[in-house]
Order: sequence, then C-alpha cells, then structure tokens
Amino acid sequence: MRKTDGLLKLIGLCVLAGVLVAGVLFPVAGAVGVMSNQASDTVDQTSSDLADVPPPLVTRVTDSAGTQIATLYEQYRLPVVESQINDAMKWALVSVEDKRFYDHHGVDWKGTLRAAVSNGTGGDTQGASTLTQQYVKNYLINIVYRGDKVAQKKAQEQSIARKLKEARIAIQLETKMTKNQVLTGYLNVVEFSRQIYGIGAAAEAYFNTTPEKLTVPQAALLAGLVNNPAVYDPWNKVTESTKRRNLVLDRMVENQKLDKADAEKFKLEPLGVVEGRPNKPAANCVGAGPEAGFFCQYAEDYLIKSGMTHDQLYTGGLTIKTTLDQKANHEAKASAEAQVDKNQKNVANTLSLVRPGKNRHEVVALAANRDYGTDSSKGQTVYALPSGVYNTGGAGSSYKIFTTAAALNQGVAGIYSDIDVPDTYTSRVFTGGADRCPPTGRPLNSHWYCLGNAGDYSKSGGSMTIQNALATSPNTAFVILEEKIGSTGPIVEMASKLGMRETMASNLGGGTVKPESKLPGENVSQTEAFGPKGKNPGNGSFTLGPAPLSGLELGNVAATILSGGVWCPPTPIAAVTDRSGQPVPIKEAACEQVVPEGLANTLAVGLSKDDQGGGTSSVAAKNVNWTRPAIGKTGTSQNNGSATFVGGTPQLAGAAMVFRPEGGTGGLCYRDVGNVSVTGCQNMFGGKTPAQTFFGAVSKILEGQEPLPLPGPDPQYMGGAAR
Repeated sequence: MRKTDGLLKLIGLCVLAGVLVAGVLFPVAGAVGVMSNQASDTVDQTSSDLADVPPPLVTRVTDSAGTQIATLYEQYRLPVVESQINDAMKWALVSVEDKRFYDHHGVDWKGTLRAAVSNGTGGDTQGASTLTQQYVKNYLINIVYRGDKVAQKKAQEQSIARKLKEARIAIQLETKMTKNQVLTGYLNVVEFSRQIYGIGAAAEAYFNTTPEKLTVPQAALLAGLVNNPAVYDPWNKVTESTKRRNLVLDRMVENQKLDKADAEKFKLEPLGVVEGRPNKPAANCVGAGPEAGFFCQYAEDYLIKSGMTHDQLYTGGLTIKTTLDQKANHEAKASAEAQVDKNQKNVANTLSLVRPGKNRHEVVALAANRDYGTDSSKGQTVYALPSGVYNTGGAGSSYKIFTTAAALNQGVAGIYSDIDVPDTYTSRVFTGGADRCPPTGRPLNSHWYCLGNAGDYSKSGGSMTIQNALATSPNTAFVILEEKIGSTGPIVEMASKLGMRETMASNLGGGTVKPESKLPGENVSQTEAFGPKGKNPGNGSFTLGPAPLSGLELGNVAATILSGGVWCPPTPIAAVTDRSGQPVPIKEAACEQVVPEGLANTLAVGLSKDDQGGGTSSVAAKNVNWTRPAIGKTGTSQNNGSATFVGGTPQLAGAAMVFRPEGGTGGLCYRDVGNVSVTGCQNMFGGKTPAQTFFGAVSKILEGQEPLPLPGPDPQYMGGAAR
C-alpha cells in the first residue's frame, strides 16, 4: 500500500466517524438534508425488515401419529431464548468480537478510530464492527437478503455509505433492544458452517449438547468460528480451528472472564467435536430413511403442486403432519422387498396403499423394494417409484376395469352379461398393435387391430360373463366390449375420472406434454393418443394398458370404486401448521362423484372373483390364507415387461407394480419369490409378484380387523341373469 493511499483511507475513515455522529445525531437542512432524509428512509426500511422478516426455520415432517420422520431446511437453525445460553458462550463471543459490547450504544467509536488508524497505516484490520453491527449485517445477509446474491454482496461492501447505514441501524436497534436481546439475536442468526445457523443448532451439531451446557473450551471454539466458518472448520481445519479456539481463550483472560491457569488447561484439550461430521439431520426427505422416504417425497411434491413454494417448505418452520401409517408402510416395504431383492438390477417392485372414503382418500403407505436414498451402489434411489408416472411398459389388463366401467355407464352390458371369448380376434373398428396376425389368406389391413389371448379359454364354451372375464382376463373379450361401446372416448374418459388423472395428462413417455416437440409421443397426452380423432374411434389397445402410469393413481382407482364412485385426490397430508402453530390451508382438489354409486358398487362385485378359484390372483391370495371380500384385477404388459395388481377391501385399497425403472426391452423373469430378474425368461404376470406383494402386505396390515363385506350390485348395471 502506498503512503498516500493509506493516508487517504485514514482521512476517509476519520470522515466516516464524523459522518456517523452527524448523520445519526444531527439532521441538516437544505439539499444535504434531503439526502439525509432519504438515507433515514432506507435505514427505517431496513430496521423494519429486521423486525418483520422472520428467520428461516426447520420444517418438521411427521407420520399420522405425530412422530417426526424428516426435516426440510436450507438453514439448520434451532432458536433459543436468552436463558438457554450460558455465560461461557456469551463471554467467549463478547471477548473475541466486541469486548466493549456492554459499554457502547451500538457503535464503538474508539474501535472505529483504532481500525481507521490501523487500516490507514497499512496494518491488519481490527474489529471496528460491534456485535450489534454484526447482528445487523448477519440478519441482512442470512435472512432478509437470503437468496439475493446482489443484495448480499452490497450488504458486505467496504464503503462509507454501507458503514453509515449499518451504524445508524445499530444505534437505532439498541434503543429498542437490550444488550442481552441483541446478543441472543446475534447468536440465533449467525452462520457457523455446513448449513448450521445459530447457537442452538451449533451446540447440537458440533458437540451433541445444548447452549446452556456448553463448556468453556466448547464455547470458545464456537465463538471463534463465526469470524470465518470455512477457515476454522474443526473437521477439515483442525490446526486452524485449535489456534482460533485458543485465541478466544486468551481474549477471555484479557477480558477478565477466565483465569489464565484455566485457559492454559483448556488449551490442552482436544477440540472434542462429534466424530466425522456435524450431528445434524438430513436437509430433505433422505432423512426419512429407506422406508418412509418415498412417502415424504410424495408429501413434498403434493404440497408444491397444491401451491406451496419450495422456499415455504424449506424455510417456513412448518409442521407437516402426513397420513403415513408407519406399520402399514413397513409391511408394504417388507412385502415388496420379499418379492424382489432391493439390489436387483433394473427391477422395481412398488406398493401404494390408499384408505377409501367419501370425504378423503388418504395415502397410508408408499413402498418399494429399493431403499430411498442417494447411494446408487446400494440400490438406493430418490425417484418417486411408487407415486410418479413412469414409462413402465404399462399396467396391462388392469385397464380392463375402465372398459368395463364405461360399458356399464353406457348401458351396453352389465357384469353378468355374456361376452364372446375367441382365441384370436381382428377388430375392424379400432387401430392398435398386431399381437397375432390375421388368419392365412385374409388381407392385412393396417387399420385393423389383431390380437390374441395369453391363456387357454377353450373350456369357456366361447363366451363368459363379464364378471368371469374380469377374473380370468381374456384380451379378445374386452376389445369386443370396446367395439360395443363404439369408441375409446368413454373408456379413456373413465380412466381419468376414476383416478388416472396425471397419468392421462402425461405424454407417451410419462412426461409433461411438449406441444412444440416433433418427437412421436412427446407432443400429445395419453388422452389424445388413445382417444378418438375425427372418424377414427381410437386406439383399441388402450384396454390392455400399454402406456406409462402412476402406481399410486392406479391404487386410487380401487379406492374410488370402494368409495361408491367418489374420487378424491390421493392425499398424503393430514394437517399443516406454521411456526406459530396456526393452521395453514392447503389447496386440494375437491372430491367428486365421478360415477353413480350403483355403478361403482356393481363394478366392485364384478371385480370380486379375481382372488377366488380360477381368478388370476387366486394362488397369491391362497398362499396367505386370504378370506376377506375384496376386489382385484391383474395386468401384464406386452412381452411380460411389467405387471400390476390393483385391488382392495372397504378398509384399504392399493396397487402393486413390478417394472424396469431404467427402461430396456424384453420381459421380466420370475423364477420364485424373491428371484426376479431381467434376463433368462419372460414369464412375469400380474398374478405373480404384484399380487403376492399386495396380499402379503395387506393381509398383515388388516390382521385383527373385522372383514367387511363388499357393497351389493345395482340391478341397473347387472345385465344377464343374477348370479
């Protein structure tokens, strides 16, 4: 530094001292007075911000019983009151940062002039800012201007204007707050390191204790940290941190708050921080653990879709009470993992459970064979496997539910109506795939839809009731039923009504529709892709569920049927309260009577034979001695690449789904319970892993609860002769 530069800086800082006195104590008139008034307005606004902008707090997420499962935060802060901070911490901070704290009125003029002299002559910077001024700066940086890098930089710039503003606010603050209030406020907002803010969080994170129980050397370490948390990090910078702690001990001796002998003894102690890393919870849903993480993530996503911002969730200090039933979730996780090993490559097995009701559909469990977490080497994932819309390969025949519901609603058939069941069928009405070619000699028309059955239905006599068809799942019968309806329009609409809302709004890849995209499948929703277009009655393959879907939405379809045709959003939220304990309203979609109650009840009866002899899930049900009245429908996608089971009782509904989360072609190979892979064979069906997952979990969850009957059918929707 040149002498002239140092002299100019010294003069400037001396002027600052004069301006501080004049600006704070003696308003002037004229043009200078106008500027002073404008500065006063800015100071008043900043003082108002300090009073009105609350500090970011930790949001708690709990299960339905109120037990905490996770924390969400950007700043890990545990506010404390003055009485919770011991004298060791107070005096350690005062001694190293502002030893005349209890003597000045917000600005230390002596310290300011000393700093001016030191800086002006090229010496090291000496702490001119008082704790009150530091409180102002920290509050602005960490709270008021949080997230605004430009404003944060301005709040730290080395300028006379900034110093003047900060000093005036500090003096004004001390007319409204006691010294101990200022000190407590400072200790609640200051940053320590690694997202740790405030002494409450620091005491816990560094020493697994509370501020009132901090020892002198512990307090000295924390007091030393605030000057530069990164430089004095006790895990990464042990030598620097030790020197800084010992300096604080020396300053406490100089300030006559600690005996020199005690200080020397304390200097010999190790830093004593918790081993490895700070003792603080995860800042997001990873903290909910491998079982509850999927539920926590869905709750967060649900609230954001309901209108909350990420900032509200992560800084609002909310308490989010979810509908998570930890016992049910545990059983769901255990069953999913028993069927498919958590480390099995590219095989996900999920189970989503929803409580039916005419006022609410509460999600009680969201589980997967995979653990929720960030360590992919352990098979962990943070993708919303049980709830998100995924390009799984499809739900398969579970979508026959929608064809049946549309047929009942259109009055073209009832659950006891007979339907033809040919081995193969060529639809001249619909477009679709070509599972099996037309008979030899028949011209192949690209607009026809040709398909066959996966099983042998020769003993059916060529036809069966729709109820039996739902239980045994012949493909040809339901394409014929689609033809009776006339187009896929009512079927696609029924899928959305009963619960597949985000699914049907997504594109053919499972993502958000991109109208501008030229890639096939990206620029249209599933509703558009499978529904009628002009004279085209639609894609007949829809009844065989060939597209991406959400397992949770499929489970909610069962809840809608078991709720007398009342759809409600699958909510994970019981209640939300703010930092003061006041309720926070959540904007949720209203429940809707989407089909007549009689139709829903009759559809339930139509789906009630799947778990019985001959039904596609009967073996899975028998294996757990299932005897409860239930609805159910299995599904298997093309080439056995994914499979589903959707079902439920009056107490609990849900869906299980096995699929390839990383994509790829080919089928899934089922060798035995717990032995499923993507190589070796293609023999997965909805009655295997998905049905076994569902019945394995739900049988244990409902154990001890009285079996409830399914509702009776409405004659209007029965058709044929009652059976």
